[in-house]
Amino acid sequence: MYDLIVVGGGPAGASAAITCARNGARVLLLERGRFPRHKVCGEFVSAESLDLLADLLAPQDKRLLADAVRIARARVFLDGRVIETVVDPPGASVSRLNLDAALWDSAEQCGVEGRQQVIVQSISGSDPFLVDTSVGEFESRALINASGRWSNLNRTPTNGQSSGVKWLGLKGHFSESSPHASVDLYFFEGGYCGVQPVNMMDGFEQSVNACAMVRADVGSTLSEVFICHPALQERSREWKPLSDPVSTSPLVFSEPQPERDGILMAGDAAAFVDPFVGDGISLALRSGSLASECLLPFFAGSLSLAQAARNYRSAYEQRLAPVFHMSSKIRRMLSLPQIIRTPILSLLEKSPAIKQYLVSKTR
Repeated sequence: MYDLIVVGGGPAGASAAITCARNGARVLLLERGRFPRHKVCGEFVSAESLDLLADLLAPQDKRLLADAVRIARARVFLDGRVIETVVDPPGASVSRLNLDAALWDSAEQCGVEGRQQVIVQSISGSDPFLVDTSVGEFESRALINASGRWSNLNRTPTNGQSSGVKWLGLKGHFSESSPHASVDLYFFEGGYCGVQPVNMMDGFEQSVNACAMVRADVGSTLSEVFICHPALQERSREWKPLSDPVSTSPLVFSEPQPERDGILMAGDAAAFVDPFVGDGISLALRSGSLASECLLPFFAGSLSLAQAARNYRSAYEQRLAPVFHMSSKIRRMLSLPQIIRTPILSLLEKSPAIKQYLVSKTR
């Protein structure tokens, strides 16, 4: 009998597992893939979560942050304009290939029992939960689902695409001479592409991450995405691929669901934030940590699992859900017809205070 089983070994799951294990819980962490591996992700970690990430990492893994490229500016390329703002304090650019592996190692270092290449087939019961997997059955007093937005555990008849529009996520790493120390967002009809420098820690110091969200009818490869924006097409002309591209689909936005049937949901399993705000990793780390903190009194016997779940839902809606709502509003604003958004963009160009406000509200 485990105190906690965490399904999904990404930033949300690892954060949850580490937090509980350090507080004395017996934790099993299950991951269907194998680390290290590439993941569709902008690889930006906002400053608000860098202290949390540093605290989660074991001493031997802290070099990951020390070597990370710091991102102090953001630029939006839209309608022939370049809208620039300061990112203060700066965020960090961290390869998911290295981040996930470091967090997994850190989890094992603090006593988490980690098992990779294990598929969770079903979950039943409640205190204890019975978890049926490809390698057998496990029991736990509590369960955190951090398995991602499209795992077999999260599919329901209603979580498909109601609009009929299919969105894809695409990512690749490329060499670039002297990349800007900024996160650059190139918007075009039917999607956008973010570009930022990233230290791959494998000899390619001058490299960039190109991560796009695009409608399937607009493009299905990064090369098709690059030609959708003149400035991006010109910039990418000399790029050389450093990794095989990865993709994910479909990308579906919905209201956050932090708890379901007594199971605490973290990371993308709880909600999928629009990637352009650049805070997916941060929200994953914070939601995993928050879920575990709400469970600790349950493990200590001072409250019920149902109350711990209610506390998590309340804390999630107060601390994290506003980011999803604001990112949705900004996304709709940027998707307005050009004749309507032109005066909005003009206002943003002239008002650093408004730009800083929007940045702060998506963190």
